[in-house]
Amino acid sequence: MSEQVVAGGRLWDRTRRAVQEQVVEVALSLFADQGFDATTIDQIARAAGISRRTFFRYFGTKEDLVLGDTDEQRRVLAAALEARPPHEDPWTALRRAAEALPEAQVPPARALAVAQLVVTSASLEARHLQKHAAWQEVLAPLVARRMGLDTSPAPDVRATAVVAAALACLDVATRAWLGSGGRRSLEDLYADAVDAVRGS
Repeated sequence: MSEQVVAGGRLWDRTRRAVQEQVVEVALSLFADQGFDATTIDQIARAAGISRRTFFRYFGTKEDLVLGDTDEQRRVLAAALEARPPHEDPWTALRRAAEALPEAQVPPARALAVAQLVVTSASLEARHLQKHAAWQEVLAPLVARRMGLDTSPAPDVRATAVVAAALACLDVATRAWLGSGGRRSLEDLYADAVDAVRGS
């Protein structure tokens, strides 16, 4: 592959990310003013200066604006978990792998806005649960291998339980963080939730 083709691909990726970011910013502003459910895709596209067709080139659904691309998140999480040191315990490895998600790098103000939208919209909460189910599907076999457990024909129930519990701890910590208005540390809240589950 030529350097020119590679450079062109990188430029397209940067342009795509810039457009996505712009549309997300516009959408979050509309959601804050009107609510998630009351805001239409046509309104978002119009405010962002793009067509409805262009919107769907960048986002599969309105929920994706808030929660991100589930397929991409699964790929990133799986790669990050596999890259963790083999001696690392599953709980630590899962927490560190989650740090690789682009969503983990967003400013606290946006993260709070997203969390507020999820807990106040039934459709977003449902998609959020679907996202975690998709994460669990890809993470459980990797955790099973890390724990030295069987992965055939399905991951050992103990590995699946660890992943499910870790995701539940994240949800509990996020709601507590939202309740504090972002004043408490989300990382500390998550650590407290995990410690309670693990009996530490």
